[in-house]
Amino acid sequence: MQIPGFSPFKRIHAGLNKISVMKMNNKLDKSFGPVGTSAGIFLFVIGIITLYTSWFGLILVMLGAFVGFSSTSTIIDSDNRRVKFSNNLFGIIETGKWILIKQDMKIGIRESTVTWRAYSRGNRELDINNNDFRIILLDSDNQEIMPLMKSDSLETAKAEQEIVCNKLELCTIE
Repeated sequence: MQIPGFSPFKRIHAGLNKISVMKMNNKLDKSFGPVGTSAGIFLFVIGIITLYTSWFGLILVMLGAFVGFSSTSTIIDSDNRRVKFSNNLFGIIETGKWILIKQDMKIGIRESTVTWRAYSRGNRELDINNNDFRIILLDSDNQEIMPLMKSDSLETAKAEQEIVCNKLELCTIE
């Protein structure tokens, strides 16, 4: 029996739109870097293939999922004026605690250079550099609390900084 004018899909879709307006989830980095992520995904796939013949494949699947899919992110809840730095274990389990936004906090931009280093069996180094700009939350003494977002260029970082400042009603620092 169908009720006229009622569609469960419209209601679910409208609820998802409301959630995405209230909270912004900004993915920052992979926990084990690009080499660890590739190795983890490889272990995950091999574990799935091995699972058909042995229970040992379950260990490979779990280890591969942890190393391959774990990441960090920041959730900004502008309606409740709070932020959360989160480690996403297995890519889906969020850990971290909420920090309430105070009126004396500021938002700034800093350049970030992260180098991921791995060694081969022949003892050769593999360096992968990630250069980006981080939008960061600062306390009243201009001490960094946490990164909020990342951006590839300074222009987009400044635009995103203005958007976040307006949503959280905070001032910027140069």
